[in-house]
Amino acid sequence: MVDPATASRIRHRALFAALAALILFLRVLPLTAVPTRWPAPDLILCLTFAWLLRRSDYLPAFLVVIVFAVDDLLSMRPPGLWTLLALLATEFLRSREMLLRDLPFALEWAVFAAVVMVMTVANRFVLALFMVPQGGFDLTILEVLSTLAAYPVVVFANVWLLGLQRRTGGIADGLGGRG
Repeated sequence: MVDPATASRIRHRALFAALAALILFLRVLPLTAVPTRWPAPDLILCLTFAWLLRRSDYLPAFLVVIVFAVDDLLSMRPPGLWTLLALLATEFLRSREMLLRDLPFALEWAVFAAVVMVMTVANRFVLALFMVPQGGFDLTILEVLSTLAAYPVVVFANVWLLGLQRRTGGIADGLGGRG
């Protein structure tokens, strides 16, 4: 028989993978032939950080790498660079989980914004270093702004629709595990 805490972790990992697959599927659908002026937010990044900052035990590093590697390939970005940056960012935040656990949402959003900006600057720097053609800087800024604006919506959906709550320190959860 499977331990209930392990079964819950496996269910949540499968749910995260399914949500990421749904976002990737919707992103590649040809819904309109008219180009947009405002770039779409990186919902995969928002979803990953929302889950990581709430329950990091539901989001192992290998799942982050798989999701972002598939995202790199489908988005036709240089394979591995954004994946590496996402992995480094998630592990950076995971190592500071105890400090970030009790932050109010406004500070969590600020931490998310800082990490996304560092990731974006690092991405552009590495691409420029290897002289890879890039989109305009204004498009990059607009994408970052739309991602930052989408983060509260993604967090709200995860908390209220999926019930993804933060772990509480030292209190046993419903499955007997420590938060």
